[in-house]
Amino acid sequence: MSDLRINSDRLWDSLMELAKIGATEKGGVKRLTLTDLDKQGRDLVTSWARDAGLSITIDQIGNVFMRRDGEDNTLPPIMTGSHIDTQPTGGKFDGNYGVLAGIEVVRTLNDRGIRTKAPIEVAFWTNEEGSRFVPVMMGSGVFCGAFTLEHAYAAKDTEGKTVGEELERIGYKGDQVPGQHPIGAYFETHIEQGPVLEDADKVIGVVPAVMGLSWYDCTVSGMEAHAGPTPMHLRKDAMQVAARIIPEVVAIANRYPPYGRGTVGMMQVFPNSRNVIPGQVKFSIDLRNVNDELLNKMHEEILAFVDKTSADTGLPIKIERVSYYPPCPFHPDCVGAVRKATEKLGYSTMDVVSGAGHDAIYAARVAPAGMIFVPCKDGISHNEIEDAKKEHLEAGCNVLLHAMLERAGVV
Repeated sequence: MSDLRINSDRLWDSLMELAKIGATEKGGVKRLTLTDLDKQGRDLVTSWARDAGLSITIDQIGNVFMRRDGEDNTLPPIMTGSHIDTQPTGGKFDGNYGVLAGIEVVRTLNDRGIRTKAPIEVAFWTNEEGSRFVPVMMGSGVFCGAFTLEHAYAAKDTEGKTVGEELERIGYKGDQVPGQHPIGAYFETHIEQGPVLEDADKVIGVVPAVMGLSWYDCTVSGMEAHAGPTPMHLRKDAMQVAARIIPEVVAIANRYPPYGRGTVGMMQVFPNSRNVIPGQVKFSIDLRNVNDELLNKMHEEILAFVDKTSADTGLPIKIERVSYYPPCPFHPDCVGAVRKATEKLGYSTMDVVSGAGHDAIYAARVAPAGMIFVPCKDGISHNEIEDAKKEHLEAGCNVLLHAMLERAGVV
C-alpha cells in the first residue's frame, strides 16, 4: 500500500467539470443551495458515484450518502465528505474539493481492486454555506440534532421560498431520518481558507481542532447634538465611547495567543451625519479561541470592560451574546491517522487550528472526526478568485486515502 496514490488529473478534471455548473465571469462559481444549479451539481456528482459502483441514500434534509460496500457491511462506514453549495461569489474548491476527493478515493480503490473491511462512504451535506437559507451547516446540523428538521424546513430565502418546498422541487427530499445513518469515522478534506500554510510553505495542515466563537451585538447610547455649538466636555458622544471598546476587542484577543481572535466587522451609526454628534452606535464583536476556558475568559473580560466603560462615561451600553459555538477538538484517532498518513507520504506538514466552521464540527458530535487542510492561494476563499495548486489538492487527497484505509482496514 505504500505506493498507492490517487489520479491527480482525474481529480482536477472532476473539479473543473463541476465548476462549470454556475460558473461566473470572474472564474468562480455561484451555485446556491437547493436551486436548479444545485440540482444539476447534485445530479452530476451522484452520476459519478453510480458510475463508480456506489449506492445512494438521501435523508429528509437532502444529505446524500454514496456507499462502497466493505467486506463486513455490519460495520459502520468510514465516511468522508463536505458540501457542493457555494457562496454567491464562491470559488471552485471550497467544499467541492472535499466531496470530489472522496469520489477520487473510491475510484482509486476501484482501479487497484482494493477491498476494505468496513464500507467507505462519501457524503455531501445540504446548505453548508448558509448563503440562501440560515442556519449555516444546516444538513449536518439537523443530522446531529443541533436543530430540528421542522426548523430547517421552515427556513425561508429572500423570496419567501422554504427549504422544505425547495427540497421537494429539486427532488432531493429523501426518506431516511437524519441521524439514523451510521458513521464509524468521518474525515473532511478542505482548502485552508486562510494564509497560514502558504505563509509557512507547508503542504498539509493537520487539524486538531476548530475554534469556538462568541458573537455579540453591542449598543452604545448617547445623545445627538450639533457638532459646532456643543462643547467637548458636555457631549454624550456614542461614537467616542464605542471607540474605547473596539481596541479592547483586539487587545483581549492578543492576550490569549496563538489562537485568540477579536474582530469588529459591522457598525451602524445614528444619525450618521457629518455635523451631528452620534447618538447611538451599534456594532458587532466576534471573539474566538481554541478551547472553552480561554474563550470564556475572553467573554468575561469584554463584559467587564463594557461595564467599566459605561460607569466611567455615564453612557448606557448594552452587550448581548447572540451566537455561541463551542470549540471542537477532533478525535485523537482521526487526527493521528491524518498525521501518520502525512508522514508516510513524506509531505511537509504543520498543525493548523481551523478558524472557520465546517460540517466536520457537527459530524464530530456523533462519530470520531478529523480534517485535512491544503493551502489556497493568498489564503483567499469565499471569493471568485479562490485558487489552489493541483499538486496540493493531490497531496491532500492522498493523505485522505491513506487515513481512511487505516480506519477502514484492508482485506
